[in-house]
Amino acid sequence: MQADLVFSSRRSPVICLNGCVASSQPLASNIGLEKEKQVRGLNGSGRSPKAQTLELMEGCGFSQSNPPPYCHAFNVTVPGAAACWCDTVSLFGSKKLSLADVLQPAIDLAQNGFPVAEITAYQWAKGAKSLKAAGRELGGDLLINNQPPKHGQVMTNPNLARTFQELVLHGRKGFYEGRIAQAVVDVVQENGGVMSLDDMKNHVTTEITPIYIDYKTVRVWEVPPNSQGMAALIALNILQSFPIKDLGHNSADYLHILVETLKLSMTDTMHFSTDPDKMNVPVEGLLSKDYAHQRAQFIQMDKARSVCEPGIPTGSDTVYFTVVDKEGNACSFVNSNYMGFGTGLVPRNCGFSLQNRGANFSLDTNHVNCIGPEKRPYHTIIPAMLTDPLSGHLLCSFGVMGGFMQPQGHVQVLLNMVEFGMNPQRALDAPRVFVSYDQAARLWQLNLEAGMDRGVADELRRRGHVVNWPVEGHERDQFGRGQMISIGKWWWDLSDEKPEGEERVLWAGSDPRADGCAVGY
Repeated sequence: MQADLVFSSRRSPVICLNGCVASSQPLASNIGLEKEKQVRGLNGSGRSPKAQTLELMEGCGFSQSNPPPYCHAFNVTVPGAAACWCDTVSLFGSKKLSLADVLQPAIDLAQNGFPVAEITAYQWAKGAKSLKAAGRELGGDLLINNQPPKHGQVMTNPNLARTFQELVLHGRKGFYEGRIAQAVVDVVQENGGVMSLDDMKNHVTTEITPIYIDYKTVRVWEVPPNSQGMAALIALNILQSFPIKDLGHNSADYLHILVETLKLSMTDTMHFSTDPDKMNVPVEGLLSKDYAHQRAQFIQMDKARSVCEPGIPTGSDTVYFTVVDKEGNACSFVNSNYMGFGTGLVPRNCGFSLQNRGANFSLDTNHVNCIGPEKRPYHTIIPAMLTDPLSGHLLCSFGVMGGFMQPQGHVQVLLNMVEFGMNPQRALDAPRVFVSYDQAARLWQLNLEAGMDRGVADELRRRGHVVNWPVEGHERDQFGRGQMISIGKWWWDLSDEKPEGEERVLWAGSDPRADGCAVGY
C-alpha cells in the first residue's frame, strides 16, 4: 500500500531585508557577484575512469540495448562534490568563513543526529534496496539496524562526520588521496569497476562561463554542457513565438504548446549535449533566435508530436539550495547522487554512497555522449539565476531539482512569474507537468499533477497526448522540488505602482513537494 501524502502548501513567501537561504534539505553551482554584476559558475561533475572504454564494457557483455544496471560500478564517475565545495569556498568565499566553518554544522548533524522528515523518510525507504543488495554489507552506514530511518527517527552518521573532518584538515587531498580515495577505489573495483587512485587524484573542478538567453524582461542564466541547462533556454526561446499570457495559466492550449516545446528542447539537448572537452557543442546556434523560430514551426496546435529521439531516462536524488546575502551576492548550488543512493555502493567507513551519473553515458559509438576514458557524462544538474538584461542587477536565484524534470521545472516556474505575475511561493506551489519518454513503448508520456482540470486532461488526450492524470501523493516528487529567492518584486505588472524600497526586499519560496523551507533575517 502506498503511503499517503497530504499536499497543501498554504505558505506565504518569506520576505526579509538582510539575507535569505532556501533549501530542499545542498554538483554544480552558479555564483552571482552583485558588486561585479557578474555570473560565474563551477562544474564539479566527475569523469569516467581512464581505463573505462567502450571496448571494455562490450567485452563485459554490455551494449546500447543491454547497458549496465543502474547500480553497477561502471556507472560511478569520480566523485566531484567534495572538490566543488572546497573550490566554491576558495574562489567565491568572503574569506570570513573557512571550510571548517562551512562544514561544521554538517559535522555536528552527522555526529549528533537529526530527525528524519516525512518526505525524506519515504524517499530513503524507496532507495534503500540498493544499499542492501547482495554483497553490500557496507550500506549500513546509511541505515539504522539495517533498515531505512522512519519519519521522526534520529539518524546519525559518524563515518560521514569523520569524512568531513578529514576534508577540513587536509583539504582536497583529504578526499582524493589517502584513506577515502582508497576506500572509493576499493568498493568500485570489488564490484566490477575500473576506477584507480590516479583517477581520484587527477580530478579537477572546472570553472565555467554560464550561458543565457533573454526572455521578455529577464536574462536567464544556466550552466552549459555537459549539463542540460540549455534545454530550459532552448524551450524559453521557442516559447517567445507564442502569446503565452493570453492563453491562460494551465489551459489546454498553454500546456499543449509548453509540452510540445519541451519535447523539442529535450530532444535537441539529448542529441547535442556532451563533455565539451571531448567534442564541440554548438551552443550558440542552439540558443539563437533564428533556430528557435525554426523549431517553433514544428508545433501544431491540434496535434501532439509522436516522433522523437528516444533515450531519456528518469530518476533523481538531488539537493538544491540558494542563498542571497545583504550585499546582493547569491549562490545557486546543486548536489546529486542522480538516482536515490546512486549505485548504493558505500566506501568503507566513509558514510556516503557513490552516485551513478555514468548511467547517462551512451554505448552507441556514434552518439556524442558515448562512454570514453576521462569523460564527463550528460548531466541533469542545473542551478539557475535571473538578472536584469540592462543593468545586470541580480533578480533571482533559483533551481528545481529532479533529474530530467529540472529544465521543465525552470521553464514552468519562470513562466508562472514572468507571464502570470506569481510571487515565488505561488510560482512553486502551482501544479506542474512532467514530460517523459517511455523507451519500451517508444512514445512520449505527459504526467499532469493533481490540481489540473479534468477537462484540460481530456482535451490534451484528444490532441494525441498520452496523459497520466491526476498524479498525486508521493508520486508528486516527479514534478521536482524547487527553491527560489527573488530580489525585489520584478514580476509585478509594470502598470502597477511599486512601493518605495521594494528593490531591497528579498522574497523567498520553498517547494511544498520537499521537506525544506526558506528562512530570512
